[in-house]
Amino acid sequence: MDQIKWVELPRSKREPMRGARVVAETDPNEIIDVTVRVRHGKGTKSLAGTVAALAATPAHARRHLSREEYTAAHGADHGDFEKVMAFASEHGLSAHSASVARRSVHLVGTANAMAKAFGVDLKHYQVDNGQTYRGNADHVHVPDDLSGIVEAVVGFDTRPHARPHFRLAKARSTRAAGGPQGGPQPFNPPQLAQIYNFPSGVDGTGQVLGIIELHFPDGSGYSLTELKKYFLTELQLPKAPTVVSVSVDGAHNKPGTNPNDPNNADAEVALDIEVAGSIAPGAKIVVYFAPNTGQGFLDVITSAIHDEINKPTVISLSYGSPEDAGDPTTDQINQALQAAAAMGVTVCVASGDNGSSDNPNASSPAQVDFPASSPFALGCGGTELTASGTTISSEVVWNESAGGASGGGVSRIFGLPDYQTNAGVPTAVDPAGPVGRGVPDVSGDADPNTGYNILVDGQAMPIGGTSAVAPLWAALVTLLNQKLGKPVGFLNPILYANPGALNDITVGSNGDYNAGPGWDPCTGLGSPNGMKLLAVLSGTATAAGHATAAKKTQSTVGSPVA
Repeated sequence: MDQIKWVELPRSKREPMRGARVVAETDPNEIIDVTVRVRHGKGTKSLAGTVAALAATPAHARRHLSREEYTAAHGADHGDFEKVMAFASEHGLSAHSASVARRSVHLVGTANAMAKAFGVDLKHYQVDNGQTYRGNADHVHVPDDLSGIVEAVVGFDTRPHARPHFRLAKARSTRAAGGPQGGPQPFNPPQLAQIYNFPSGVDGTGQVLGIIELHFPDGSGYSLTELKKYFLTELQLPKAPTVVSVSVDGAHNKPGTNPNDPNNADAEVALDIEVAGSIAPGAKIVVYFAPNTGQGFLDVITSAIHDEINKPTVISLSYGSPEDAGDPTTDQINQALQAAAAMGVTVCVASGDNGSSDNPNASSPAQVDFPASSPFALGCGGTELTASGTTISSEVVWNESAGGASGGGVSRIFGLPDYQTNAGVPTAVDPAGPVGRGVPDVSGDADPNTGYNILVDGQAMPIGGTSAVAPLWAALVTLLNQKLGKPVGFLNPILYANPGALNDITVGSNGDYNAGPGWDPCTGLGSPNGMKLLAVLSGTATAAGHATAAKKTQSTVGSPVA
């Protein structure tokens, strides 16, 4: 590598996917686009300090940073950008875009130029199912003078990064023992808003709700005509929300034709938009599409959070994957979610549909789903709900033996946040580990058999999964923001100080963990009671039920961990 001293970027080496084998060298003339993330600017204020101060302030007294204020206080340093640009020019790379707020520079060049610039060995891999991707099996390098400036370079590895967390309804015979029987029915989303006591007299007017979607091979999109039919004809709402799409890294709204195709994510897109839009039809809904790669996932999250045109104050994210400490995007996405908290953007994230294992293979070790495990995300778990009219008859942990279960557990990456100090988060299990960030924070109806009536690709069907819970909570926060006249922002500290504002779920299990009074690793603090939460956020209610947050350590299925 010439006479320059090169430095390895931490967590930049990606091991090949299981079963992957090298099938070809990368064409040296292949054009590659990477995202370079740089550090916060020198002399900028501590982002952690900014968020900690907000967390300690009651919702009605908070003053969040505007996006412009955030950029000035916590954005990248122009001098650092100039060094990255000079490096790119020296190595035959071009900068196609740069954002001080996102601390990101997009560099484009041939594979040959990229390999020389960053010291990577790029190859094409194929996995057992025939899928191919490009990857680098060694670390990414930067010159010594960029060490400490460049935090991550993502885009060399193009493997699929995240999965949607929706479930189609299956036969009732697959249900695990312990849940109510008798053929419960799915709901129209506005019915759930009534059951969960969402504020009345508001419809999201004046609010902007962002929804993040990833591109899948055989479809990932929506039809405005179909959405209009769903809102105005099927649900007979007085109006439909304004829905617009934003392209990130070249991905676009591209619906497929068959919602039952596993490579078609239209069901996810329809679920997200129709749940949020039918509960907050006055809102503007902005749908951000990106490729399903690590680079796409990072870029779409930072693009939505720092969108200076649409300026969403709530974001729904229903994709994720098991925590991976070696993934270079993990820390960068966590930083982006911290930035969202500083700017008053609430990010609602599905906690996963595979119980405590976060894996379709139930015998896999316990793990939690990221980004739901970020301390700055509102992790959304799942319940099975039955109701009589607008009254809850029963609500337990969603768990079907072959049909999915509420994702939850204890993070092995993120430490216990201050707001969970008295929540009774247990030690990690299977294998034993430390007391870390507990997942989820909240929950809502997710069992597809008691789920959401959705219209997708011309078919009406019930859909569930924690993918439905993220937009449910995002719609609630949108209504609360309208009612309060300001964004609530980082909701987690408020919820843990006021657990009485939620419906506690005490029955059921998601595998390695049991539900119980107060917070638990199955359904968090519980499902929403919108009016109680409004009273807390407006300052008209005391911290009722605060004592219940300091609950006993949760029991686990199997031997307890000392």
